[in-house]
Amino acid sequence: MTLLKIVLLSFAAVLIAAVALGLWVHSRDRAQAARVWAALEAAREADPPRFDPAMTADLPEVAQRYFARAIEPGTPLHRSVRLEMEGSFILNGNPMPMTARQILAPPAQGFNWQAEVGSGLMRFAGSDGYHREGGAEESWTKFWLHGLIPLARIGGTDDHARAAATRVMLEAVWAPASLLPQFGAEWVQTGPDSAEVRFADMRDIAPMQITLDAEGNPTEVWAMRWTDANPERVHRLQPFGGRMLAMGRHQGFLVPTRVELGNMWGTPDYAPFFLATITRAAF
Repeated sequence: MTLLKIVLLSFAAVLIAAVALGLWVHSRDRAQAARVWAALEAAREADPPRFDPAMTADLPEVAQRYFARAIEPGTPLHRSVRLEMEGSFILNGNPMPMTARQILAPPAQGFNWQAEVGSGLMRFAGSDGYHREGGAEESWTKFWLHGLIPLARIGGTDDHARAAATRVMLEAVWAPASLLPQFGAEWVQTGPDSAEVRFADMRDIAPMQITLDAEGNPTEVWAMRWTDANPERVHRLQPFGGRMLAMGRHQGFLVPTRVELGNMWGTPDYAPFFLATITRAAF
């Protein structure tokens, strides 16, 4: 056997081993996402109480305005929602088509977002997730190019979990029952049309800031988020949030149906990287 054949065979063996390893790791990532999705599904309350406007009687005016608009009387107060969406994910200034599905549980429990982004040779897929149960916490961001090449595999750190917890808190606007005081949400009015919301079981996370219009629709949500999304790649608190561009009613809840979100909200450096239209919301 010539030296060239030996080199080519060795290269082929290494390539096959690398592909096999990639497929194995990718399957583990998908299994993690599936496991957390199932756990969040299983935690969904089958027969929750129904909404009574009297539940908000002791809240500040801005909160009462929000709930009068967000939840119809008699609606079962499900705090978990399954979403389907489409839109754009902006990477390095380039908008890429995106479709995704998500399960969103109460903020202290978690979420799982599974997405496909891009097209053609630059089509990649994966998930973001956060799950807290029995004192244990896990979070991740894992995306693969055509299921073979890892583009992002991060998570498993306190920094990542802290950032993910802020995300699930902000996304509670898609599950308005989670924002009721009966489930641990604490409202403080900060202006004629604004409030901050804290959660009793998330004391270490900066509160959500929410702005409403005159009718009670949320127009902006944001929070100080622990992240390294900055040129220095240093973890620090930065404003993250965005705008609610349209609203729609699903099973008695009024939720955002078109949004834009990004880092450095409210500053000259704000540039939304996530633009989505909700095509389905199931409680």
